[in-house]
Amino acid sequence: MSEAPQDQIAHLLTEEGWELLASLGPYREDQSFALNSSLRKAGHSPELVSAVLTQSRLRTKAEAKFGEFARQMLFTQAGLEQATRLTVAARHAQRFAEAGVRHVADLGCGLGADSMALASLDIAVTAVEVDETTAACATINLIPFPHATVVHSDATSVPLGDEDGVWLDPARRTTSTSGTTRIWDPEAFSPPLSFAESLAASGRAVGVKMGPGMPHDSVPQGCEAQWVSVGGDVTEVALWFNAVARPGIRRAALVIGPQGAAELTSKEGFDAGPVPPVGPVEGYLYEPDGAVIRAGLVADLALQLGGHLVDEHIAYICAPNLADTPFARAYKVREVMPYNVKALKAWVKQNGIGVLDIKKRGTSVTPEELRKQLLPGSKSGGKSGGKSAGKKTATLVLTRIGEERVAVSVEPL
Repeated sequence: MSEAPQDQIAHLLTEEGWELLASLGPYREDQSFALNSSLRKAGHSPELVSAVLTQSRLRTKAEAKFGEFARQMLFTQAGLEQATRLTVAARHAQRFAEAGVRHVADLGCGLGADSMALASLDIAVTAVEVDETTAACATINLIPFPHATVVHSDATSVPLGDEDGVWLDPARRTTSTSGTTRIWDPEAFSPPLSFAESLAASGRAVGVKMGPGMPHDSVPQGCEAQWVSVGGDVTEVALWFNAVARPGIRRAALVIGPQGAAELTSKEGFDAGPVPPVGPVEGYLYEPDGAVIRAGLVADLALQLGGHLVDEHIAYICAPNLADTPFARAYKVREVMPYNVKALKAWVKQNGIGVLDIKKRGTSVTPEELRKQLLPGSKSGGKSGGKSAGKKTATLVLTRIGEERVAVSVEPL
């Protein structure tokens, strides 16, 4: 029977455990069994070896969020899943710094990512975490930052003193022996969204990290809501109150990619904003970034591109001219066809297509199943290799225009 996370962390906090963990290189699944055996033969207990290998695996996985800092940090599985990427945490911290905040209470600090970013800007941090194991990890992770103090307590019961700023990352998952389960109701979070609103009512600068799927009607009045995507993945929506909310911005989409960051904003509420025209599939098709879609800024982007929606309920934009934008992926429209499996299968054969990428929006078609129908002889599902070698590559976009389902052949740009 595997040990609970708190027991595994306890093994790592011994001198033997910490030194053994530090001696390991990057985790490799194909070498884990042999490494397990060799460490046991070296005299280490099975419990310690299990704890060290688990932590090594988490550290390697955490490099995507924490970079080289992950090599000196401690993690839990649930904590890592919810942890803020350091690149995003740095932007959170910058908000507080620019607002002149000197002391932030990080309520529900988790593994301490946001506290690390705040403390690196010489902002005093009181990091509060209710889970004892996670608080122990945060204590280790914040050792390099003398301005940060970890408190093991419930976020709602900690009295606030001279803290002029509050950051909250409510727990949105429950942990059991079978893994972690996501919670969707903001009032079931720990602490609940209403608690964050009560702190904002005190006048303090308050920021709250929420899941990106937060419905617009759950976003409180009087705050700025900023959806963030990193490398195409929408990671969060941050709610900003009082001094850390920017004047004249109600909602925003921050897109962070290899070329840097770009932001699309609106002063309008979620039920307002521009109404773009609706027109045919033509010229260039744009697939908006997920943060733009979540923030309800597709219409704003369509007008910025000089384009139109192909359907008023679907987030695809078409424009006659190509425009460079960080807020959408662009494709050149090659052909528009009615959605008919038999006809599409003939089209694939006629064009000698062996690799087929299928995108969809506004239709219940499953791309994987359709690919099998259109490329029945491809063992790899039409992705690469096998019988597809040397054949053409194509991209199909499946969508609907009104009640009509269409398949659009496009060229990625």
